[in-house]
Amino acid sequence: MNKNNDLNDPYQGLKEITIRGILLGICITLIFTASNIYLGLKVGLTFATSIPAAVLSMAVLRFAKDSNIIENNMVQTQASAAGTLSSVIFVLPGLLMLGYWQSFPFWQTTLICLSGGILGVIFSIPLRYVMVVNSTLPYPEGIAAAEILKNGARGVVANQYGERIQEPLANHNQQSIKEILYGGLLAAGVSFCSNGLRIIGDSASYWFKFGNSIFQLPIGFSLALLGAGSLINLASGVAVLIGTVIAWGIAVPYFTGISAPAIDLNMVDFAQQIWAEKVRMIGVGTLGIAAIWTLLTLFKPMLEGIRLSFTSFFESNQVVKRSRAETDLSPHTMLVLIVLMGFILFFTFAHFVIASTLSPITAWGIVLLLTLFTMLMGFLVAAACGYMAGLVGSSSSPISSIGILAILAFSIILFLIGQQQGLLQSVENQQFLTALALFASTAVIAIACISNDNLQDLKTGYLIYATPAKQQIALIIGCIAGAIVIAPVLDLLYQAYGFTGTLPRSDMDPQQALAAPQALLIRTIAQGIFTQQLEWTYILIGVALGIILIIIDTLIKAFSHNHMSMPVLAVGMGIYLPPAINTPLFIGALMFWWIKQRATQSPFNQDGSYLKNVERRGTLFAAGLIVGESLMGIFMALVIVISLNMGKGDAPLALKLENWSVMSQWLGLACIITTIIIFIQRCLRK
Repeated sequence: MNKNNDLNDPYQGLKEITIRGILLGICITLIFTASNIYLGLKVGLTFATSIPAAVLSMAVLRFAKDSNIIENNMVQTQASAAGTLSSVIFVLPGLLMLGYWQSFPFWQTTLICLSGGILGVIFSIPLRYVMVVNSTLPYPEGIAAAEILKNGARGVVANQYGERIQEPLANHNQQSIKEILYGGLLAAGVSFCSNGLRIIGDSASYWFKFGNSIFQLPIGFSLALLGAGSLINLASGVAVLIGTVIAWGIAVPYFTGISAPAIDLNMVDFAQQIWAEKVRMIGVGTLGIAAIWTLLTLFKPMLEGIRLSFTSFFESNQVVKRSRAETDLSPHTMLVLIVLMGFILFFTFAHFVIASTLSPITAWGIVLLLTLFTMLMGFLVAAACGYMAGLVGSSSSPISSIGILAILAFSIILFLIGQQQGLLQSVENQQFLTALALFASTAVIAIACISNDNLQDLKTGYLIYATPAKQQIALIIGCIAGAIVIAPVLDLLYQAYGFTGTLPRSDMDPQQALAAPQALLIRTIAQGIFTQQLEWTYILIGVALGIILIIIDTLIKAFSHNHMSMPVLAVGMGIYLPPAINTPLFIGALMFWWIKQRATQSPFNQDGSYLKNVERRGTLFAAGLIVGESLMGIFMALVIVISLNMGKGDAPLALKLENWSVMSQWLGLACIITTIIIFIQRCLRK
């Protein structure tokens, strides 16, 4: 690959994009994409992969004598894009839950993810100058990844001005990879005992009644969720807990207290039914209004950022000679890619619509309209997500809100077309239009996810004087690799576990099904719009609750001078998600906040370096917990599918011990407590 030959370039003669880097990036991409798909389907969360990808890249490339910081940056850029693209699973499983698909068609799934992902890269390029170079936005993961690359680099390191800074030794490199490995092996071992041998429980609940009202005190034992919780801030963790208390401490007890259960329902099943049918819809309303409010608060600065970015972008492309670190993909290249992705979107939508009974004129009109609207909405959400990622980080950016708004927009458009064309009289057409709205929303989610990640990666590259154009090429390569693996992994997990309410075989255990909470939520919204049976009463209660929470959040920010907050989206997720998922998220957030408080007050933290090391170790150990449990989930899915194909059951490794249920719950509790102790010790060690 080409070298940097500018005599004034601090990286003169160093390769930035290499064949080995691309291949390594693809391997890391496969690992993190699969991990994020599993985690997203299980709990509705994904994790930012930039930091662990940077560490893994440095650990492998350290064996090559001529490796360098900008080559490592390209690998993490490529891998982080693919890990982020896996967020399309927030929508795609809805097509199976709807009953429209029975599996994930490879080419349709791959092309919709690919085109959306590459458009996400292109749409966010004009935003780089104002939102990255001339911006005070913090970009937390981007800055953290840059620091890790600098601390682990071998050879020359430059700052954002192209000035050589101290050339550090790769002293953190080996230790960093150990954190990921320790966390990964620990979580993988516990997950194998839980999902494979089934001797360790994954949650426990204490149920009781007060009068006719039913209460639940739950706790989940997932180490991946503990790790994920440590990566969100304390405010988000507390907000999730508040949502859980609203759901299970107020709403479920109230509705169970005023309702009579069916004769054949026990206390637990009755409470679960009330939560699923009524309380979750309140969560939908809260999430919806929170999503709209989030975008409204960003609207003015977002528009100003777009205007300034386009002005700066086209002015900079008129300059005859620019430095390598100021070079984006050319407007001509961007235009070619936009047109190409537009054609891919058009033909992907056309292939989807061909299966319907619509007249040719209506069908082609819908295809053209969806293509144009997807690209228009995609650009707007690219700007919004880029801004949100810079403000709160990729992990905390509310991609779910984009999914809700996308499905509302597409569903309303297709509903109006269906009503005008008389298509809604047929149940078959209702299902088709619902499925089409879900499919189109997938492209918008892909655009949102990648733009969410792209500016974060470009911030990392900016801080180490990398080439933006080459990073953008690496992101496109990452999109291609990630898009290819999404359909096979989704199919594997569906065949092994199934999704909530959608099992591939009648003899499967619904308790083992993956929740896919966002996909279920978005399918419910779309289906309710087309059938005109959406539970508006409970949704409107959720909207009212969301407005109250927004007011409270605004007051908290005002009185604390923005030092405290109560993220309303996180409260909505706490209402909507199962409580066994919420509790380890809160525990993880509280644990890592306490760890950072201890580190801040430590006598070893005179210059702040001890706190930085504690945060770095915690982030990497948490990433290991997530990756370890997720990859073991993928491995167990493969074992289950092989077992089923051999005519055996879906629990081939289960020990099936008698009277073990209570003991398994105690073991699960012991495992999560032990992991918390290990986590704290590894973070706070000198």
